[in-house]
Amino acid sequence: MNSILFIIAQAGGAPAGGSSMNMLLMMGLMIVVFYFFMIRPQMKRQKEMTKFREALQKGDKIVTTGGIYGKIDEIKDNIIILEVAPNTKLKVDKSVVLRDMSDAPVQK
Repeated sequence: MNSILFIIAQAGGAPAGGSSMNMLLMMGLMIVVFYFFMIRPQMKRQKEMTKFREALQKGDKIVTTGGIYGKIDEIKDNIIILEVAPNTKLKVDKSVVLRDMSDAPVQK
């Protein structure tokens, strides 16, 4: 019985040199897939969002990440003064601007 287990253990043996090369190849392939399907699109969205935030102008209608709708009254370096209602203004950071609502239909 022990000799059979010994023979089976020897047959399974240590992995061949090609097996470790296949493992490295698979890891490299996974990294490439992650780059093209996760990292690269995220970087592209980040660039588009930065470009959008830099192009904001006075009078643009926007929505923030907190869900506050308003019209830009004034823009400083990284600060936006947002008019949310007549005579009601909020000071928000430029990074919280989510999207432009100028083209959105008016809801009642």
